Amino acid sequence: MSFDTGECLLVGFLVFDLGGACHERRALSKPQFTQKFSSEIYMVWTSRPVKSLKGAVRAPGDKSCSHRALIFGGLAEGTSRFTGVLEGDDVLRTGQAMSALGADVKRLGGGAWEVTGVGAKGLSSPDGVLDFGNSGTGSRLMMGVMAGHDLTAELTGDKSLSSRPMNRILTPLRQMGLKDTAGPDGRLPFSLTGSKTLQAITYAPPQASAQVKSAVMLAGLSANGTTIVEEAKPTRDHTERMLRGFGAEVGVERKPGEPTRISVPGGQVLRAIEAAIPGDPSSAAFLVAAGILSPASDVQVDGVMSNPTRSGFYDVANLMGAHLGAEEAGEAAGERQINIASGYAQLKGIHVPERYVAAMIDEFPILAVLAAFAEGETIVSGAEELRVKESDRIGATVAMLRANGVEAEETPDGFIVQGCAGKVPGGGLVETHHDHRIAMSALIMGTAAQAPVRVDDISMIDTSYPDFLAHMATLGADISGG
Repeated sequence: MSFDTGECLLVGFLVFDLGGACHERRALSKPQFTQKFSSEIYMVWTSRPVKSLKGAVRAPGDKSCSHRALIFGGLAEGTSRFTGVLEGDDVLRTGQAMSALGADVKRLGGGAWEVTGVGAKGLSSPDGVLDFGNSGTGSRLMMGVMAGHDLTAELTGDKSLSSRPMNRILTPLRQMGLKDTAGPDGRLPFSLTGSKTLQAITYAPPQASAQVKSAVMLAGLSANGTTIVEEAKPTRDHTERMLRGFGAEVGVERKPGEPTRISVPGGQVLRAIEAAIPGDPSSAAFLVAAGILSPASDVQVDGVMSNPTRSGFYDVANLMGAHLGAEEAGEAAGERQINIASGYAQLKGIHVPERYVAAMIDEFPILAVLAAFAEGETIVSGAEELRVKESDRIGATVAMLRANGVEAEETPDGFIVQGCAGKVPGGGLVETHHDHRIAMSALIMGTAAQAPVRVDDISMIDTSYPDFLAHMATLGADISGG
């Protein structure tokens, strides 16, 4: 399979061949059981090297768009209908939260959902606690939504989510009029009380975060006046695109050398829509990476969203020497879609340009796996946001590589990987820290390493990519538990 390179995929090379060092691993011991999560015992899972990966799969629905579809549908006047919704645990919890707040949310099966929104009457206080599990996106966006409604709700999450900072969301929402019981560190659990008299603000987030931007914008829908977010670095723009699809007025003003100004007039009521959810480029990255690393591979991932704010991984993979092909695959929910073809490539280490960081913030663990197989040194900087993901992803990523014989080191805002020129030793047990992207990255590493790679838990993969193991099996991967 070969296609012309699409607009979101840069072609070019920027290489620094500085050498690397890899270390042999001892043979694997017999798989064993590990620690308990949520009162269940999870088996060690093992990914074994395979000669090739071949086949075509369709990318799962985009997680970011799936969250927003259920939220916006729950706010709108009328009944919205969606297909292709990602039915991972994160998104299911967002649907449950919208239902608890008064929307009529129906899961019809096979990614089809029907949502009748509350419209002008607004959301109401839930009867119980809103449990967002592991979902940073769902919890943070919903804080912005609830801020502008006359309700009180208690929010909680799992151990991982409860360790993540929420003051970055609460600070601007408090300025608008939100009340909450969060402590000084802003960690879950806590309760919040919204208000129909929120006041619009102009806010410049201190960090590049689509979640912060989106929370403020969603609160702005219900505020008095026009809320403005000044964004110094571009972040994913699904909120802007999808709000317009639901009939909202959203302004975006860009001037050279100045922050982008996103404006949302208050007092808006959304209108129901029918839409298909595009494929998730963050999930597709794992399959594409597997094709790049596997000898004699021929992997195609269909229906992947092509959005410049999400294409960083693919751009950087091409800079490292991948030869990814793309063909047009129509549109979904206002987003361009492409089919991506990937095959084996000999990669070169690079210093990842910081302009790509925001557009690949979720893909750095799998990029680190590509770096481990590359020739030479790969340097990532400007990615301090990774410290506050589902895990400290800088630390967890470096530990994943070291456990499998790859020389890597942390820096305050990234990491440095000494590539193994295609021969990653493997043979290690990876501690996932309940982070789905660490788990999937390690399993992809195992398909092309010299020895199998094990992970201590895969249960959290369901939060973002419930079909991951099935898709990998379709391509010919050898991954099993026990």
